Amino acid sequence: MPLDIRELTDVPPLDEELASRLARVDFPTLGHYLEEGFCDPALRRVTGEGRMVGRAVTVRITATDSTMLHHAAGLVGPGDVVVVDCGGDRRHAPLGEVVVHALAARGAAGAVVDGVCTDIGALREVGLPVYAYGTSLLTTKLHGIADGSLGAPVHCGGVPVRAGDLVLGDENGLLIAPAAALAAVVDEALADDAEEPDLIAELHRGHALGTLTGATRTLAELRTPSPTTA
Repeated sequence: MPLDIRELTDVPPLDEELASRLARVDFPTLGHYLEEGFCDPALRRVTGEGRMVGRAVTVRITATDSTMLHHAAGLVGPGDVVVVDCGGDRRHAPLGEVVVHALAARGAAGAVVDGVCTDIGALREVGLPVYAYGTSLLTTKLHGIADGSLGAPVHCGGVPVRAGDLVLGDENGLLIAPAAALAAVVDEALADDAEEPDLIAELHRGHALGTLTGATRTLAELRTPSPTTA
């Protein structure tokens, strides 16, 4: 595929108010309301702590060449999460100590690699949230291959990602979705989180979970034969 380099100024900016609300949500609660956007569970956080919320800056590279990623690392800003599509390769690590320092120096919120990373000890010292399938000693090079993209749609963890999508990550995994999809459910998710302590307290008072959630009543209704007509 030919080079596809787009201007990051054309990417929708991070909605700070929405990002602030999402940062207060227990991310698995969003799994009660959404089905799409959840990355492969094997794509795990390898460094960093807490909840990551940021704007996707999409990068596609070839298996062996990280020239595009080095270019992108000098363009990101505060709140950006670099999402790297490695074309399915999980042997060559495009992200290591130098790239992570470059991202951290510009205030990036994190990095997601649909592949592997390297220099794990140095990455832990930097503390930037990094998600990957694992680590490797084999690294990419700066070959300058005329193939790759910046700001174009990519795939990561089995999820289609567009520049400007919101990237949410914690120790449980990753969710990447358009801002509108998350804005539609964030208030309900926050309300659920606020009610959860009372639910847990009721469980410790001896109440059955199925009774509290309505699951037991639903099963009873499903088991009740429907009246037949003569």
